[in-house]
Amino acid sequence: MQRLSNPEFILALDVDTIEEAGIFVDKLYPKIKIFKVGSHLFTAYGPKIIELLHAKGAEIFLDLKYFDIPNTVANAVAAAVKLKVKILTLHISGGPEMLKAAVESAARQSEMLHIPRPLLIGVTVLTSCKAKPQEVLNLAKQGISCGLDGVVCSVHEAVVLRRKIKNSFFIITPGIRPVKSSKDDQKRVATVSQAIKAGSDFLVIGRPILKAVDPLLQAEELLGELSRFRR
Repeated sequence: MQRLSNPEFILALDVDTIEEAGIFVDKLYPKIKIFKVGSHLFTAYGPKIIELLHAKGAEIFLDLKYFDIPNTVANAVAAAVKLKVKILTLHISGGPEMLKAAVESAARQSEMLHIPRPLLIGVTVLTSCKAKPQEVLNLAKQGISCGLDGVVCSVHEAVVLRRKIKNSFFIITPGIRPVKSSKDDQKRVATVSQAIKAGSDFLVIGRPILKAVDPLLQAEELLGELSRFRR
């Protein structure tokens, strides 16, 4: 597994309706190619929101943070593979048995359907919570040893993970904010440049674009900053 040669943005579709989601995708795709669907939107609309994004040509980060007994998570992952999502998340704290079941299920289902396997990304500690670097490091090591493709963590832990873990793996960093932007309910946020320098591959941004007077202009400004840090 190789890291991305060029980091990418993911827009978090943290909106209330499928109509709103469609408006933002129409405005921002293909400037932004990957869109995050979380529990709010997926609970409200289910696979319909996935179908909408596929119809527009976009890729999907299904951020449902699976955490349950191994068999239940394995079945959920198999269902997600059928939806042809690019990325999905699991809580590493679910334990090795759960994680290995998820990895095996994803591989088996994608091979059976002859489609690419989604990236399985482990959630370490939510960015709305405080975390000790060693706690995040321990969780990340466990997830990667179980076959996950990468982890979700803030830039504050990304530097440590890149230094301490020798395997090649992806880092997804939420809480990306323009300089001088509000933190909202995030405790550990970062600018684009901070995330890239820390070693992030995917940068998740939501409210700074969703709440902007001109979402496309805000996205273009952030993409311009991203382009200055191409590896």
